[in-house]
Amino acid sequence: MTDDTSGSKSPALQRLRAVARGRAAIALLVAGCVGLVGLAVTGQASVPPGLQFVQVGHWVYNNASQSAFHVDGSTGQVDARANVPGAEPGSQVVQGERSGYVVERSRITEFSKSTLSVENSVAPPAAERPVVLEVAGGPYLVYRNAGRVARLGDPTATVPAGGPLSTPVATSDGTVWLHRIDTGSICQLPRGATRLACPAELPKGHGGALAVVGDRAVVIDTTADTLHTISGDGLGGSAEIGLKLPPTAQVANRAVDGRLAVVDPDRKQLHLIDTAGLEKNGPTARPVSVDLPRDGKIAGPVAASHVVMVVDETRHEVLTYDSKGQLKSSKKLPENGEPPRPALGEDNRIYVDTSDGSRVLVVDGEDGSAAEVSIDDAARNGTADEATAEEPPDSEPLVPGVLSDVVAPATPPGAPRNVKAVAGDSSATVSWGAAANNGARITRYRLSWSGGSTTVDGSASSATVSGLTNGRSYVITVTAENSAGRGSGASAKAVVPGRAAEAPKVTAKASADGRVSVTWTEPDLHGANLVHYLVSASGKGEREISGQSTEFQGITGTTTITVRAVTRYGPSGSPVLTGKPGKQSVTVPSGPPTVEITGVRGEGGNRLIVSVNADAKGSSATCEARFMGLFPTSAPCDGPSEIAINNVTWIGRVKITVTITTPLGQATDNWTGEP
Repeated sequence: MTDDTSGSKSPALQRLRAVARGRAAIALLVAGCVGLVGLAVTGQASVPPGLQFVQVGHWVYNNASQSAFHVDGSTGQVDARANVPGAEPGSQVVQGERSGYVVERSRITEFSKSTLSVENSVAPPAAERPVVLEVAGGPYLVYRNAGRVARLGDPTATVPAGGPLSTPVATSDGTVWLHRIDTGSICQLPRGATRLACPAELPKGHGGALAVVGDRAVVIDTTADTLHTISGDGLGGSAEIGLKLPPTAQVANRAVDGRLAVVDPDRKQLHLIDTAGLEKNGPTARPVSVDLPRDGKIAGPVAASHVVMVVDETRHEVLTYDSKGQLKSSKKLPENGEPPRPALGEDNRIYVDTSDGSRVLVVDGEDGSAAEVSIDDAARNGTADEATAEEPPDSEPLVPGVLSDVVAPATPPGAPRNVKAVAGDSSATVSWGAAANNGARITRYRLSWSGGSTTVDGSASSATVSGLTNGRSYVITVTAENSAGRGSGASAKAVVPGRAAEAPKVTAKASADGRVSVTWTEPDLHGANLVHYLVSASGKGEREISGQSTEFQGITGTTTITVRAVTRYGPSGSPVLTGKPGKQSVTVPSGPPTVEITGVRGEGGNRLIVSVNADAKGSSATCEARFMGLFPTSAPCDGPSEIAINNVTWIGRVKITVTITTPLGQATDNWTGEP
């Protein structure tokens, strides 16, 4: 290609192209495998495999001039302008390797970074403001409420996530990490992929937020207050974060010098959490907490390599801190209705735009210094390079398109998650989390073990396996199947089915001094090994007994003794089973007895039946009845009882006397009347 010096092309366009070539020529290249940093010349040369462009600077849409402006963060200069008339006020602008994109709720307009001319227009996958990720292979637009991820880089794609998302993050290799709010699933979209893989899952009902620590994806469980690593195999190591977070906690995109920033909007505090606990045997320091303006509405945080930034939306003030919580800078932006909007650039700078695009605050990711850039001044003074109004002769009208979902060929499902098994009597109950369907509905799950297998519907998340042998160890594996085949399996920890012991027969005897002696028989153990007995008395807790007797002291009133046999199948360390309870109630004697004659009746002309209500107060008692002071007759008594006096005759009224005797004393009652 030769330069045209004859003047047939406009000087402005020639200058623009020269500037564009110069700007492209100094695009920084990163080679992850060899650590090479060099210069790339775009245009005719292709990009070698393993190299990726790091986009420098930031684009912002200026409402007044209806143009997108490029800010060079290293110089604080506005050096390019792309006219995009008709865009919604407050539109976002994102950049990829060769193009910039003005993102509205109803339209995404692409312009060339070389010619600064509009090239294409497409409809977004959702009418909401997306979260922007400018990373290798991107940029990405994450529509959190709609659960969709639009990749504007090559290949362009819209990938459905299946449900609402929390704030996404990305690692340096271009992998985007997502967290499903409704299911707790943690998914990844590798660079160039068209389908999500979801290798991990938070416990049901737990809140979470993603971040990047040491270029590894991590998740804060805001319910359990723990920090976990994430990999393709699921949740990895965990560490306590050292403080209690509210569900509204806002987590930074990445760690700053080993500390992860979290904003507590309720307490108006910035916490800097030590992440060293994720490393084996790594020391963990206490969190650093910084008070934020009490009357402010705090947004963020956004982190670069050595600083973290928050926005006080009430004051339109940008605050930056280092990893020790020291304030590095404080800058206010003009108030124009909407709060300032921060964005992390690939060049380790944080760019904070006013909503109308009139100002950009550039925060240096190394030292936290902040410099304000006036976009309005650049628009008025014409200091930014821009395309000429001259249309290329072969240009054609733009035809709006649509970012449609990618439909990739189905593959066998992923492995089920969190497979667990609980042993039962000749059975085991197995549960699991849904496997990734990988493009086709899961038709069934297969459960297999040594000696058998079974299948359940693809919508199931648990099943009971029966017909197992008590005392035998089983490892149960669950695999998912779809139209593309059977996926890899995941196994639960080994379980040993068994049947709990029957109830022992319990005998309890109480004495007046508060002692209760207990004995019991060995119940049917169903072939298991006895570990011990669990014995309890009301209000006295539970004790482990290896024999078949024990004694409780200090018992008063009525108490219930409960005995259970604890057994296990297999060697020491195997799971134990607690058997059915055997029970016996007993009352401790508490004082002298009482007795009351409740009735006297005759039988057969020479026999009297004396009815009494005896209260032995927990002791064994004997009641003696006398007829007219004669013919003593004794019988055991406790509660409602009857005593028969034989071989007596009577005419008219008679006198009956009853005396109750226990180790703690006697009591007497008299009755006179006609039987």
